[in-house]
Amino acid sequence: MAQLTDDCFAFSGPLMPLADMERLIGERVAPVAETETVPLNAARGRVLAADVVAPVSLPPFDNSAVDGYAVRHADLDPKGETRLAVEGRLTAGKAAPDPIALGRAVRIFTGAPMPDGADTVFMQEDVQTEGADVVVPPGLKRGSNRRLAGEDVKIGSVVLRAGRRLAAQDVALAAAVGLTSLAVRRRIRVALFSTGDEIVEPGRPLPAAALYDANRYLLAGMLERLGAEVTDLGILKDDPAQLAPALAKAAHGHDLVLTSGGVSTGEADHVRDAVEQVGRLVFWRIAIKPGRPVAMGVIPAAGSSAAFVGLPGNPVAVFVTFARVVRPLFLRLAGAAPEPLTPLPVRFSFSYRKKQGRREYVRVALRPAADGTVEAFKHPQDGAGVITSLTETDGLAELSEDATTVEPGSTVGFLSYAALMG
Repeated sequence: MAQLTDDCFAFSGPLMPLADMERLIGERVAPVAETETVPLNAARGRVLAADVVAPVSLPPFDNSAVDGYAVRHADLDPKGETRLAVEGRLTAGKAAPDPIALGRAVRIFTGAPMPDGADTVFMQEDVQTEGADVVVPPGLKRGSNRRLAGEDVKIGSVVLRAGRRLAAQDVALAAAVGLTSLAVRRRIRVALFSTGDEIVEPGRPLPAAALYDANRYLLAGMLERLGAEVTDLGILKDDPAQLAPALAKAAHGHDLVLTSGGVSTGEADHVRDAVEQVGRLVFWRIAIKPGRPVAMGVIPAAGSSAAFVGLPGNPVAVFVTFARVVRPLFLRLAGAAPEPLTPLPVRFSFSYRKKQGRREYVRVALRPAADGTVEAFKHPQDGAGVITSLTETDGLAELSEDATTVEPGSTVGFLSYAALMG
């Protein structure tokens, strides 16, 4: 399980800035230690536990980058055309039996090994064939259209670093150097449940003043995209007597306990109190909108401990706080190298006012303007409970803590939903 100390998130201020939160996570949260070896077809999305060193060079031999004719550059007339007799034919997977002779060319195809002595390849569309000869034009540089052995990867070099979250192209690289398996950290185990007397499981009768639970499905999907093993513990009522033992039980066998709802200051918000009964709540407010009431803590569990994060109850706030609070914590627990979110510049099409001192995220759709610049258009509804504001937009405009006013035509940072979900 995750190794956390009681003060791992300790912070003395009333509102924790996002940058401070991310720094504390990086400094004080240790990744899970357990590793396993998995076949390549099961490695995508996992976190590398050790550097990958190439056992072979890539490519392992000089080869042709095009279909054409391999020649010795020294045989070419630098001022005019050169006629060369064509001797031999090389396709991918076959090596030349003999070195190329002086004044000769070899018909060669993409990926075929270069014959000994040849150092340049003419593309077939740039030459003329006349009987058994080929006539090549002047001006081609030595080494053109030739791939050198090891130009992509040199034997013994580190091709993938420990901590990398493996994408499909990373797995392809491991396969290209001949590996069949990779050492990865074990998956992070997350216990997930929603809280609230008003929350009902989809498919069941909906009483008056009740809502179907969307948050658990949102969070489960985002967790699975990060590679988590999710235990769905369903819905817990706003009952202090049930919450504390449920949290304590959930901490056993899990690295992270994640809830939504019940962390505000209302009389029926009991999650914070429940955490303090079985563990330690170390802070509960982040300088972020939407989603300020976020609780983070530590729950002991049989000689180890689990991180706890309690998110707000509104779905938009859940999405934003997961992306900006839970995601960096999860990646740290998983042993992944930091993956900072890089906002892309877009042009604001509207006026906006905000309070100083908090990071704010505005749901926007992107559209091309007449001058070709990408413009951000705000969703007409601001409410943190408006789920369609997530489905009808492309991402979030990120407004810094220092900003108070954004006018039309200003350049702001944009984070796509794909980037936020990792």
